[in-house]
Amino acid sequence: MSYKPKILIVEDDTTQREILVDILQTNGYEVTSCASGKQALVLLKEQHVDILLTDLRMPEMDGLQLLLAAKRASPETEVIVMTAYATVSTAVKAMKDGACDYLAKPFDKDELLVVVERAWEAVSLRRENARLRQLVTESVSPENIVGSCPAMQRVFEVIRRAIPLKTTVLIQGESGTGKDLVARHIHFSGPRKDKPFIVVNCAAIPESLIESELFGHEKGAFTGADSARMGKFEAAHTGTIFLDEIGDMRAESQAKLLSVLQDGSVERIGSTQSRTVDVRVIAATNRDLNKLVENGAFRQDLYYRLDVLPIFLPPLRERLEDLPLLIFHLKKKIAQKLGRPVPDLAPEVLDAMKRYNWPGNVRELENVLEQTMILCDKDTITLADMPDRFRQPNPQTSGFVLPPQGLVMEDLERDLIQQALERAQGKIAVAAKLLGISYKTLQYRIKKHGIPTHEGPEQV
Repeated sequence: MSYKPKILIVEDDTTQREILVDILQTNGYEVTSCASGKQALVLLKEQHVDILLTDLRMPEMDGLQLLLAAKRASPETEVIVMTAYATVSTAVKAMKDGACDYLAKPFDKDELLVVVERAWEAVSLRRENARLRQLVTESVSPENIVGSCPAMQRVFEVIRRAIPLKTTVLIQGESGTGKDLVARHIHFSGPRKDKPFIVVNCAAIPESLIESELFGHEKGAFTGADSARMGKFEAAHTGTIFLDEIGDMRAESQAKLLSVLQDGSVERIGSTQSRTVDVRVIAATNRDLNKLVENGAFRQDLYYRLDVLPIFLPPLRERLEDLPLLIFHLKKKIAQKLGRPVPDLAPEVLDAMKRYNWPGNVRELENVLEQTMILCDKDTITLADMPDRFRQPNPQTSGFVLPPQGLVMEDLERDLIQQALERAQGKIAVAAKLLGISYKTLQYRIKKHGIPTHEGPEQV
């Protein structure tokens, strides 16, 4: 184990104490020991202890008294009580007073290790939950959704109206605009904040598994179904399910999802029993669902079920007036993460950032700032510290210069299209905007030049 859990053993029998120390140290634990409850309380105040292993019968202060005092002094410490006088009443009393487990003497080495490992798992789980709660608190804070432009003010107004309701929300926007952040904020600011928030990335689950993933299955329902499994909708009961990248869901799965949204019930694979679920649905996509509906790639009836309360997150290039505010917020966040002071930006850096097109949106902005702040030790970030693409004459364009003599227009057009696709990370709609032409025109020219893309013909 990379982190050695710290154990304090309290045992007035010297021989038994030494045996316990030897067993636990051999198995990777960091162990301190003492002979009395009073000594133990002094140690608890002086050092961090994950697990307290105490005898019950001791002079001056017995194990139950130490248990109560230890819980007051160090509430996070798990306590295991040992005694040769094992009775149901003392076990119940110890557990009621806050002990996590009970060992009846004599016990063997394996029993000791199992009980201590169980206590360590409880400590680890509590710490992980506390860490996740802190991350959630930080990530869903209203301050993390930054913007003052009119488009973002409209977004804030819809979010405000969405928070107290159970209404289905559809969040649309390019990759990196913060769709997941908005979804989490709506859930964790509303009446379901203490209930489950289940995330499903529809694009990441194979078509053959998505039905089982969403709705669960019974034992023996198909090859490999060795046990019954709850689906994501059941896991989200009384809470929220966030269906990310909903535009990538295949037609068959769309039909099954529509049925759940209509009936409010799920049926596991291999079962004839329906289970009612109380789930709020928030969906998100970086694709244009209207166009997908027109092309027959997305069910119109499902689209209407999802599009009850739409939220459109504008790309960063359409709200560049928010750039100084975003930079200020992200610099503080990154500086805190890195443990460094917040640097200034030279005026020419902000100018270059305003000319840049930001195909990766706010996520790209955060990555650029973090990369620059890691590599730059100065108080002020200059243009020389920025990635190469910001040092071009005009970082918003392709950096075009007059081509070499003899290069024909056809070759030039192909080269510009390839550059735009590369900058847009393969997204045809983004590349079209970079080139100042329509989506269909770019599709035609891509086909004309035989340029390979990673995007299907219906994608945008």
